[in-house]
Amino acid sequence: MHTRVLLALLIAILGSTHSKAAKIDIQIINDQVYQHTSYQEIKPWGMVATNGLVMIDKNEAYIIDTPWTEEGTEQLVKWLRAKNLTPKAAIISHYHQDASNGIAYLTRNGIPTYANQLTNQLLSKHKRMQSSHSITEPHYSLANQQIEVFYPGAGHTTDNIVVWLPNQKLLFGGCFVKSLDSKNLGNLADANVKQWPESITHLLTKYPNIKQVVPGHGKLGGIELLKHTAQLATNTH
Repeated sequence: MHTRVLLALLIAILGSTHSKAAKIDIQIINDQVYQHTSYQEIKPWGMVATNGLVMIDKNEAYIIDTPWTEEGTEQLVKWLRAKNLTPKAAIISHYHQDASNGIAYLTRNGIPTYANQLTNQLLSKHKRMQSSHSITEPHYSLANQQIEVFYPGAGHTTDNIVVWLPNQKLLFGGCFVKSLDSKNLGNLADANVKQWPESITHLLTKYPNIKQVVPGHGKLGGIELLKHTAQLATNTH
């Protein structure tokens, strides 16, 4: 099992009743990839942790999904710069706030953001800032093809994309993929449950050699997370 070292960025004043919501955890997945986890109180689920990634290419950093808040996004950027890493761009997996709430901060600070054109349409519809770049193709590459963005089809939302890191054979599934601990599909407000299993099949056809999968919420795993998610969706509709 891959050892992951936990680093905590305590953003709130220690002892605050809201300290959990105001911190970011950063875990090392490998020497080129970090997982960032941030927290937010969400009714009726309580404190919800959400995952994103940072992919390092030499002295440049690519953020995959922002933390829950602008404050958290700022702290992540400061942490990267303290490590002499330049935030090169951010990729947004879908329009929900647990993936996109840091767009405004990144834009103000000159960091390009990339999202599916469907995501930008939904952000606009909800009066929220859109990413600076709109991806119109189902498959898109960044960082000299070290990062691949893929639209598998609707699932958690109509706009959800996944991010594939081919050098690591690691898939960031975002909220399109559920953790093994998940007993249900969670928030279905914008979901297409009927299409979800088909979209997962499409993804597995595109990337059959997946070794690690990072879900939007919960623990990292392997390809079994995709199969588990497909089964949950099949059992739901």
